[in-house]
Amino acid sequence: MPTDPTTLLGTPDPEEHDVNGSNVVPIRPATTPDAVPANTPATDAPYIPPTVVEGEEVTDHGVFVDPPAVAEDRSLASRIQSAVAAPQRPVIAPWLRNSDQFAATAKWAARNAAHTTAFHAVRCPVYAAKVASRAPRGAWRATVYTARWVSDAEGRGLRADAASRGDAETYLRLKADKPGHRLPLVLIGTLVFTAGVLVLLGFAPWWAQFLGIGAVTGLLGWLGGNPDRPVVGGRAVVTTKAQKLTSDIVVRALSALGIAEINKAVGKGGNGITFPAPISREGNGWRADVDLPYGVTVADILSRRAQLASGLRRPLGCVWPEPAHDQHAGRMVLFVSDVDMSQAKPKPWPLASRGSADLFKPVPFGTDQRGRPVGLDLMYSNLLIGAMPGAGKTFALRVLLLAAALDPTAELRLFELKGSGDLSTLEPVAHHYASGPDDETIEKTVLSLREVHKDLEVRAKTISRLPRAQCPENKVTKELAANRKLGLFPLVVAIDECQELFSHPEFGKEAGELCTAIIKRGRALGVILLLATQRPDKTSLPTAVSANVGVRFCLRVMGQLENDMILGTSMYQNGVRASTFTPKDKGIGYLVGASDEPQIARSAYIDNPNAEKIITRARALREQAGTLGGHAIGDDNLTEQAARANLLDDIAGVYLNGEDRLWSDTVAARLGEQHPDTYKGWTAHALAAALKPYGITPRQVPMRDENGEERNRRGYRLDDIADAILANCRTSTERNQTPD
Repeated sequence: MPTDPTTLLGTPDPEEHDVNGSNVVPIRPATTPDAVPANTPATDAPYIPPTVVEGEEVTDHGVFVDPPAVAEDRSLASRIQSAVAAPQRPVIAPWLRNSDQFAATAKWAARNAAHTTAFHAVRCPVYAAKVASRAPRGAWRATVYTARWVSDAEGRGLRADAASRGDAETYLRLKADKPGHRLPLVLIGTLVFTAGVLVLLGFAPWWAQFLGIGAVTGLLGWLGGNPDRPVVGGRAVVTTKAQKLTSDIVVRALSALGIAEINKAVGKGGNGITFPAPISREGNGWRADVDLPYGVTVADILSRRAQLASGLRRPLGCVWPEPAHDQHAGRMVLFVSDVDMSQAKPKPWPLASRGSADLFKPVPFGTDQRGRPVGLDLMYSNLLIGAMPGAGKTFALRVLLLAAALDPTAELRLFELKGSGDLSTLEPVAHHYASGPDDETIEKTVLSLREVHKDLEVRAKTISRLPRAQCPENKVTKELAANRKLGLFPLVVAIDECQELFSHPEFGKEAGELCTAIIKRGRALGVILLLATQRPDKTSLPTAVSANVGVRFCLRVMGQLENDMILGTSMYQNGVRASTFTPKDKGIGYLVGASDEPQIARSAYIDNPNAEKIITRARALREQAGTLGGHAIGDDNLTEQAARANLLDDIAGVYLNGEDRLWSDTVAARLGEQHPDTYKGWTAHALAAALKPYGITPRQVPMRDENGEERNRRGYRLDDIADAILANCRTSTERNQTPD
């Protein structure tokens, strides 16, 4: 038999009373096993019924889902704690604390006032003619009003009404109250006015006569005006150019996006869309903080930016919604600028005319949609720039390279694989430089990457040997980079049009592996890799490279695949869509990884003449610091150094697993077999001559021959080859660098 919960819980009283007998809570009886048990307060709160098991005593009587109400703590300490925890509006508006935003706001106000003044000043003759044309009607109205006032026209009806009713007392009182002093006042006023006009016309200067006649005409024109036809019939500012943003406009635009939850909120009176702060001017536009309805995120709005711009009746380049980084996912910061971002006058680059850079600090890159400066931390990071042709990719890359050039401690290795010479202005400060889409340039790029890859091991060993007090975080610091003897200076490798490198049939795979290793290991070792491509796909941009780059800048691309290849998986789905940029949005893109959230950035524009001036300063800084070397001083020995490195690498490659020594004849024979185009016909003597510049000479090496007999013949140990490789790498990286 199932156990009846009502039996176990007892028969409830119809009411529950406190000790004083007063009614406290009405009781809701349980009628079925699934019903709420007895002695349960009658409430609409969700309830979990008890679990009833046949043959067992009920111990679980059920619980309410919602926690019980707790009396509000009204103590002083609780109020202080709530006040401290609650977000507070700033005492001084942000645009007043920021010099750039204050200047932008002041310029906007002055420009708006000047335009309004000029607009109406030009139309003053039209306004004067309108006023003069209405003056006769004003004179007639003034005469009529005065006559009615003198004759007490407003009391005439009352007197007539009293007479018709035969109310003699009221009639006599009204007649006695009829003002008789009004006519003398009007006569005196008329005489004074006439005398003033005669004096003004007979004795006053012309400008006083002009002002007097103008004042009288203006007064009469005002009296003769028509409220439905004002003198000033047009607005001075076209609203589509500088429209003031209001809450009604924002709600109207959001309701046009086709989002169900927003439509529900607007249909209920708009209570679901709130504004936690007043809409205010910020920089060159309007800022609105908006709390979206429950369940709506800022990503939903970002994916509909074009529709939002249509709802606001603004160009797409003026409307920039973004999440509030320190708030919930439904808090949106909407910025509506006065001018399209692509048409706004670019701000000058801070380092264009003076100063030097420090790669251990953020370098100036450009501005965001509000005109605020955007900086990039290049140290401990890598950068990928992607865009379709003509979007401003190379110009954005060159801004960062110019900043790196202004840091005299940094070494630049620049490779421009299009062949147009877009990076040629930086050639005077480049340690390695090559330009062109040909195989020779591709090979030089790979050779330099090999050298950088080997230098990673040298840098890692150098850091591991340093005292903990000197290198507490096991990474390159500014102090360590300044000591040229350590070889830990910033090393910047830039490859423009890197798709030509990664898609190369001979060197592409190796280049991808080298770049992946440099990205993963070089971040803490002071090595910075900058890549730029106009064809982001799996072939031209290896997945391992795009997946490990920390900072990405994506300008205009055509679709979702290219967008996510550069910015990261699901960025398009989250509303970060560089495909919404138009051909006029040059230099504008989404910057991901430089801050907590993706941001819009416009790279600084620096043309070739200004870039040459900057490089002249950068070269002077390097000459003064003694850090100019390599290609910059005519020592373009990349091919020679790489050939030497290739020789050592090729020799090391002929040693099989477990072999630590080989005879000279064996090494020469294996080289000819593995690389016939380079080493075919080499002998032991030719091998010895090639290794002599590295300080490697053949020595007696005991080994067993093919018959198993041990013999001593001249040969080379693998350890000697490995030491020469490391020494060659260290020499090339420290070449032409003056020690402290």
